[in-house]
Amino acid sequence: MPVDAAKVAARAVNATKQYGAGAATVTALNGVNVEFYAGQFTAIMGPSGSGKSTLMHCMAGLDSLTSGQALIGDVDVAALSDAALTRLRRDRLGFVFQSFNLVPTLSAAENIVLPLALAGKTPDPQWYDTICRRLGIVQRLGHRPSELSGGQQQRVAVARALIARPAIVFGDEPTGNLDSNATREVLNILRTAVDELGQTVVIVTHDPTTAAWADRVVMLSDGNIVGDMVDPTHDSVVQALTQLGVR
Repeated sequence: MPVDAAKVAARAVNATKQYGAGAATVTALNGVNVEFYAGQFTAIMGPSGSGKSTLMHCMAGLDSLTSGQALIGDVDVAALSDAALTRLRRDRLGFVFQSFNLVPTLSAAENIVLPLALAGKTPDPQWYDTICRRLGIVQRLGHRPSELSGGQQQRVAVARALIARPAIVFGDEPTGNLDSNATREVLNILRTAVDELGQTVVIVTHDPTTAAWADRVVMLSDGNIVGDMVDPTHDSVVQALTQLGVR
């Protein structure tokens, strides 16, 4: 377990999320309590509809809980004004999505620094160079997303998530649209971000191979946490998913 594992980077307290009303109410999260530790790579897994993406979106301030709390450090996300929530997401959180979410009219370089540009800040040149070199995109920085492969676009998205040195990087199926080679490249940089840079990474994934890169796997089913595995392997994750009826 990483040195900083005793420090909680984010946590959910009695987190409940419901959609609809009356007889049509669907409970996506059912009083979830979980902590995500600083300097650790955590994967969230579970069957389709288990609440894993809902949990991550609520933790990241992209969706709101019906009741309970989602905290980044000691900050209750729900207690923030819209402006304060925007600042929190911009300054302390990074996001990597399955669909890349790059701005098509901007170059790779402009997409990477966009969060800082919106904040009126400039990137640390050494940090920028380090990220781009580690991700192997130095030669592609002048290209627009349409001129990049899926793997290259996702590496640009990872660079954008890391550029502001966020406290936490959240990923929603960040390798879901990638081939095996690109998947390894993206997971390697996320693993490096944790091991060498002290970042905290939390991703949602359905893939046991991806989950095996993590320090920990949290399992959800029907909106409840049903498993919490440290030092996962491909086989141990498959076994846990099989017990949930996923495999």
